Amino acid sequence: MLKSIDPLLNADVLYALRSMGHGDDLVLCDTNFPADAVARQTVLGRLLRIDNVTASRAARAILSVLPLDSFVDKPASRMEIVGQPNEIPPVQSEVQAEIDAAQGRSFPMASVERFAFYELAKRSYCVIQTGERRFYGCFIFKKGVIPPDVA
Repeated sequence: MLKSIDPLLNADVLYALRSMGHGDDLVLCDTNFPADAVARQTVLGRLLRIDNVTASRAARAILSVLPLDSFVDKPASRMEIVGQPNEIPPVQSEVQAEIDAAQGRSFPMASVERFAFYELAKRSYCVIQTGERRFYGCFIFKKGVIPPDVA
């Protein structure tokens, strides 16, 4: 255990989060996402896991240490529901609430069509699969920067 580090953030996940640079994308996905196949095509090249938790709980842990990119309009994205791109299921509302809490303000997610999401995911830095069993619990977070301390 480490002080001030969410215990869900295992060594492999912390390594990936620390290794990512500004503008790199992280995929947070549910149990139905083709996570292993997609992860093999990412920069990291292997699947990471935060098991037995919902997408929102995993997002809270990740966003406790990962700054979102403030240089782009939508540094967080969600996978659209096929045939209902404007519908927001509860799993996505819950993750939106975690994003807003981490940012301290409303920070709306972009909406990405399912197959376009898969293509973006393949170009990401890493994929973290959760224990989320609800459909469309798939998200992309773009890493930002931490500014220097002001003296």
